[in-house]
Amino acid sequence: MTHRLVRAAEQTGAIAAALAAWLFCASATLAASPSPDPIVGDPRSSGQGPGLVGDPLFALLAVIAIGVGSVVATLVYVRLTARRGE
Repeated sequence: MTHRLVRAAEQTGAIAAALAAWLFCASATLAASPSPDPIVGDPRSSGQGPGLVGDPLFALLAVIAIGVGSVVATLVYVRLTARRGE
């Protein structure tokens, strides 16, 4: 029974030391100012109004390729894992 008490005391001491180290390492963190910054215009473009950013045709083709690829992968999986002879 004393072995269990010693072990429990060691575990409690280890937990207390870990918590003390965690609290010792804690520090205040400074955040950004809550006031808005004066930004003129759209930050995504060079001075003109909002517009398309990137290549929309590439994005459309990528979405179509991902959709077709997922359908093909699903059909291959179903075909390879189908039970035979039932």
